[in-house]
Amino acid sequence: MKLLAVGASYRTAPVATLERLAVPPADLTRTLDRLVAQPYVAEAVLVSTCNRVEVYAAVSGFHGGLGDICAVLAEQAGCPPAALANHLYVHYDAAAVDHAFRVAAGLDSMVVGEAQILGQLRYAYHSASGADSAGRLLHELMQQALRVGKRAHAETNIDRAGQSVVTAALDLAADLLDGDLAGRPAMVVGAGAMGSLGVATLSRLGAGPLTVTNRGADRALRLAESYGANAVPMAELVDALSTVDIVVAATAATEPVLTHDVVTRALARRDADRGPLVLLDLAVPRDVEEGVAELPGVEVIDIDRMAATLADGSAAADAAEVTRIVAGEVEAFLSWLRGADVAPTVAALRGRADDVVTAELRRLAQRRPDFTDDQRAEVARTVHRVVQRLLHQPTVRVRQLAAEPGGDQYAALLRELFDLEVPQTTPVGTVPDVVEAEIIMPADTTPPTGGVR
Repeated sequence: MKLLAVGASYRTAPVATLERLAVPPADLTRTLDRLVAQPYVAEAVLVSTCNRVEVYAAVSGFHGGLGDICAVLAEQAGCPPAALANHLYVHYDAAAVDHAFRVAAGLDSMVVGEAQILGQLRYAYHSASGADSAGRLLHELMQQALRVGKRAHAETNIDRAGQSVVTAALDLAADLLDGDLAGRPAMVVGAGAMGSLGVATLSRLGAGPLTVTNRGADRALRLAESYGANAVPMAELVDALSTVDIVVAATAATEPVLTHDVVTRALARRDADRGPLVLLDLAVPRDVEEGVAELPGVEVIDIDRMAATLADGSAAADAAEVTRIVAGEVEAFLSWLRGADVAPTVAALRGRADDVVTAELRRLAQRRPDFTDDQRAEVARTVHRVVQRLLHQPTVRVRQLAAEPGGDQYAALLRELFDLEVPQTTPVGTVPDVVEAEIIMPADTTPPTGGVR
């Protein structure tokens, strides 16, 4: 099996593309089932967040697996695969491991070092486990990625720069509201993980009074009570909007919640001298309808705007240290995989030895029918011990050598010397001519034999 990571993020795609690719929690299992039903895909984990949608997969072939994954992503987005070509990135084998570890450590996040991605990865992994779409390879990859992410935060100061996306968005909002959110009335639309983080962050910054609304009223009430906020029904959204300066919108709705009509009516009831109404749209698909940003007196901060504003190197030193940790962990993981790849060859060698011993003992029994059962058993034990001792040191050593770069050559040599029949796979860490590529896919779903440049 080969590792493949295919996806789009805020780095490669606008929000419009990300929201088309986004997989709601209710559709996650169905999409995972579609992925592993493809001819070349054996395992799959799907990560879908506000600023990335990506698939980690164990595939039986690079081009076939790439075609299968792109076909499923294109179906999710409702467009031909070629339409996604300029927005997708591909990481293969060693590069896929490196990408997974960098994502877990927060190095690939919009806000470098943010820890929220760890929870999102954990959710994606648990969902794949529940859907039975993660096998041995992805179980190990995800477990190690989560461990690497925790290590990065524990051993470095990346948390110093690793504010949440909510915090970063509110920093931008503060710049629009004279630099201070303290005492500013605010509302959070949505009571999920991002909404909860929004309420917690606004409370910490001294904004208030705080209002929470959600389609599920009970959940909104529980969240509001935890922070001394007010919960209002979604039916009262217009009235609530007219009384606040800041709105954090982070629902899982598939259609915009803050529509042009809703915001227009709220503005009509709002005091004209209150300053701008700042809407932070942290949802994918978007919660703020396109065109709302054009309304007078409204400022919309969405993922696209954040990506453009937060592109700086303020966390360079901490990121460099985390990068060093990731590099070491990637090599350790690849070493483990190379060692695991030699296991079938070692098993085949021991199986060949057992077959030879069994055949010789059978031949001995025919030649010496006068041997008693005890004598035959003793001869068998002796022969098996001799063979096991002869094989012990070479098999231990080949496992050690296989864990080193280029170690797959030793397994190949064993197969050649002993004429062993072992299913051939390309070990993880052996990278083809193209490791990261921009995809040019045909409009149909036939797995391509090329199509990468």
